[in-house]
Amino acid sequence: PGHTALRPRSAPGRPAAGRLRWLWLLAPGLVLIALAAAMVWRRQHLPRPQAAPERVMLAVLPFENLTGDAAQEYFSDGMTEEMIAQLGDLDPQHLGVIARTSVMHYKNGKTPLDQIGRELGVQYVLEGSVRRDADKVRITAQLIQMKDQSHLWARRYDRELRSTLALQSEIAQEIAGEIQHALGANKFALAAEPPPRSFTSYEAYDLYLKGRYFWNKRTGDGFEQAIHYFQQAIAKDPNYAQAYAGLADSYILLAAYSGAPPAEPLQKARAAATQALHLDEGLAEAHTSLALITENYDWDWPAAEKEYRRAIELNPNYATAYQWYAEYLTWLGRFDEASRASERARELDPLSLIIAADNGMIFYYSRQYDRAETKLNAVLEMDPNFTRAHKVREVYVEKGQFAEALADIEKCRTLFGMPVYWSSLAYTLGRSGHAAEARHALDELERSNRRQPMNPAAMAWAYAGVSDKDHTLLWLNNAYAQRSNAMTALKVDPGYDFLRGDPRFQDLMNRVGLDNSRPDK
Repeated sequence: PGHTALRPRSAPGRPAAGRLRWLWLLAPGLVLIALAAAMVWRRQHLPRPQAAPERVMLAVLPFENLTGDAAQEYFSDGMTEEMIAQLGDLDPQHLGVIARTSVMHYKNGKTPLDQIGRELGVQYVLEGSVRRDADKVRITAQLIQMKDQSHLWARRYDRELRSTLALQSEIAQEIAGEIQHALGANKFALAAEPPPRSFTSYEAYDLYLKGRYFWNKRTGDGFEQAIHYFQQAIAKDPNYAQAYAGLADSYILLAAYSGAPPAEPLQKARAAATQALHLDEGLAEAHTSLALITENYDWDWPAAEKEYRRAIELNPNYATAYQWYAEYLTWLGRFDEASRASERARELDPLSLIIAADNGMIFYYSRQYDRAETKLNAVLEMDPNFTRAHKVREVYVEKGQFAEALADIEKCRTLFGMPVYWSSLAYTLGRSGHAAEARHALDELERSNRRQPMNPAAMAWAYAGVSDKDHTLLWLNNAYAQRSNAMTALKVDPGYDFLRGDPRFQDLMNRVGLDNSRPDK
């Protein structure tokens, strides 16, 4: 009741169960063919790991907004995100669901389905549309099998807006059942129903969707608007755990993107994450947010790891938890573990530039410079303005390719902003032996800092380039006093290797909770 079967656009009949079992036996051969195709494709795209054969991968493509009102984009995007969450909760050990970051690359696009399947490494996609009118909503959805692009299932749902979340749960269960049937075996250990979302007011849910819409823009203004909507959602429903988790995420990234002192937004993030967990201890997003705060601000490494592991246990499909945990493991010099966590993040979010760039930085910190250069340049081919990937300049310095490093710095002069520009220039010129030019860049950086105080870590980095231990340690201690998250990299960053025998540096490392042993390659 409440939905009608749709005739698929071109729906070949479902293959017989025997034929499916026969195809399933050939899965290893099919995987090898897929790998060969991927080797050709990867020349123009980011390399990505292949999913394990026993783990079925599914992508929820962006639901199309048929309302005719661009202001309703948040609702169709929210439907996409919630369906990802619902399907990801069903049986994470056997059903992997691609993260929102990657699927949104196909929003409003005309990418062929077979190409999407290859790029994301999935066996199934769900596509659909949303039409919202007053207090009614019509949702259509269809499940497509990638190997032959057959339409396994299609439905249309006409419901009251207030029953939208229950409808998402219903769709998720039906899709899982269809995939299980297609595999010809009891593949999934499905939960009786997906874990309930915590809101009790539809108005609060609607405000939450708006908050996530602006949060996903990844801009300072977007985070401010997201905070506004999450706060409104909480005012409507003070027990809405997901809204508190969204608020925590917004304050965390606002601190990172704004360049302002992090203390105030991170304290607000901590309060929001703590309240989210008070309301719902099983919320993976809140555990992940608390882990990052504990790592970057408290430097309580055991407590942070406990939170990351709990988040991954609760939601093995949450790519951000793996991404941030991989970074955590990197700071401790546990590079093999970091690489495994990063690869899992990339499997779940294969088109994410930040996950790919962080993956490349693991190789930089582990002194595998050729691999780091390849990884970071692959990201820059996708987006030449992606700032994290321009850390390749530091890879060039370690390889002695100073001309390439300087060219990258000049290319990004406006992208970085002048403080980072002068800091990077001073560091690179100093490392290349051009002492006079490095001193000129340092003077410019000092003048800039007097006009408007900057992150002390930028000053420390510039002085590290000219191997000035006293000034480097002075500014690192200032960064410590401001709780700068730059302190987390002290153990592994090769730029600070010249300090490792200095007792003052060892004392600083101890205060950050890190030992001073040089990480293995």
